[in-house]
Amino acid sequence: MSGLFLEILTPSKSAFKGEISSITVPGSKGSFQVLVNHAPIVSTLEVGHIKVELNDKTTQDYATGGGTIEVNNNKILLLADSIEKVEEIDVERARQAKERAEERLSRRNIDKEIDAKRAELALARAINRLKLKEK
Repeated sequence: MSGLFLEILTPSKSAFKGEISSITVPGSKGSFQVLVNHAPIVSTLEVGHIKVELNDKTTQDYATGGGTIEVNNNKILLLADSIEKVEEIDVERARQAKERAEERLSRRNIDKEIDAKRAELALARAINRLKLKEK
């Protein structure tokens, strides 16, 4: 193996497994890129865009709901709360999720059973999916 080996897992599936040349992720302290021989690191990820450059110079773009990444000896393990390829995003579903989250947030002062934090995260994920799909 001359490059990086990446594995992306979610609680429900394996989203990617293979050799890559680089990955750019939305770290909690800002976006960062991992290249061959990157220093060992463990970081949390925010809702955002993951860009994977394959060895043939093509890229795969993903929307993520956050997670963690571990880099060690050119092996990358990315544990994502949620992830989907940008080309597979269902725009109408994302719009509906955005509207539901906005509706919940608008009622948070009236209905004390509304989980505002959960609604804020759902809104951030929906906005991220829509933004990435528009690019």
